[in-house]
Amino acid sequence: MHNDDLETRFQEAVAIADAMTQSELPQDVQLRLYAHYKQATHGTIDTRMSASSFDLRNAFKTNAWMQISHLSVDEAKEEYIRIIHSIAKP
Repeated sequence: MHNDDLETRFQEAVAIADAMTQSELPQDVQLRLYAHYKQATHGTIDTRMSASSFDLRNAFKTNAWMQISHLSVDEAKEEYIRIIHSIAKP
């Protein structure tokens, strides 16, 4: 039951984030959300990823994801939910 509830709350938070514009969120918050979303949906980053699409933007995104790679999928979902609810307008 807990996993179903967590998944529902996570999907609701994703929907809230999808409705936000990038201009509403500072870049550091965007990176944190990106990292937690990737960790929550893909698990720990594969550091053997291809460097063929390397650019500065992707480097920041990859770094943000690597910094939280110690979190479990459930922990990443909980943190994503917490971040969204802390910035979402009521």
